[in-house]
Amino acid sequence: MEVLVNSCLPITDSVFTYTPGCWQVTEAMKQAYKNNGYILVRNILTKEEVTKVRVAVESSEGIQAHAQGKADGEKTKSKMALWNHPGNDVSGMLARMERVAGTMEQLMGGDEVYHYHSKLMMKDAYTGGRHVWHQDYGYWYNNGCLYPEMASVFLPVDDCDRGNSCLQVIHGSHRLGRVDHYRAGDQMRADDERVQETLKILPHLYVEMKAGDALFFHCNLLHTSDPNTSSRRRWVFIVAFNKRSNDPYKDHHHPRYTPLVKVPDSALMACNVNETLEGKWFMQIGEDKSVMDKAKTH
Repeated sequence: MEVLVNSCLPITDSVFTYTPGCWQVTEAMKQAYKNNGYILVRNILTKEEVTKVRVAVESSEGIQAHAQGKADGEKTKSKMALWNHPGNDVSGMLARMERVAGTMEQLMGGDEVYHYHSKLMMKDAYTGGRHVWHQDYGYWYNNGCLYPEMASVFLPVDDCDRGNSCLQVIHGSHRLGRVDHYRAGDQMRADDERVQETLKILPHLYVEMKAGDALFFHCNLLHTSDPNTSSRRRWVFIVAFNKRSNDPYKDHHHPRYTPLVKVPDSALMACNVNETLEGKWFMQIGEDKSVMDKAKTH
């Protein structure tokens, strides 16, 4: 696994490796997150933990029953299932475990965070659509979140490389602040002129990851992914967090501040609940007012 800059040269100052038993968020990690907008952590989940998560999301009729197509404005779609509360099943333990939620909290400055939502992004072989260039805060700004004190954890269920549509980011682009976004199908697209000018001065990275790696990234980091035209699927679990102090000022399709009960790392393997999805509050794409209330681009 490496971070690529078009010519496949690795950038290493944001890349770290998880060490069981002595993991802590270091000053180097905090500084990399602050300067670059992300850190990449290798092997944050064991092979056994990845298998458990994969079985849970594949076999969970509840999660799969809520999967829906998300159009990219270019005649292709990806599938997505999104829920607002973590719950007590395997997917909930993954979102709530200290290794994930605790690490994100420390990278965001140590103030209390809460679960904003989780989603399973499913780009199947040959059919998975593009995700256009955007910032997550390009969506969340419209939800009453005053500050960009928000972030996501990107956890591949399958290996992700350039062949099957790995995530692409613009290194350091979170420091641009929020750029204007416009509707593109069921997505929000960052202003094309701004993106193209940014690509002239900041590195464009292809983030190749193995299942079990994790990318922790700032809500203003510009990112995209291509259509999956390969013979391999690309499924990714993403957990979004918001600070308690950034509680949205209005009700919307994601939760306002709700205390997050973090669990020890051992809770993931100890959990035997796959199908009990009570209280997860699944969202339908048509309920996403941050997109549907916006005019489409020309």
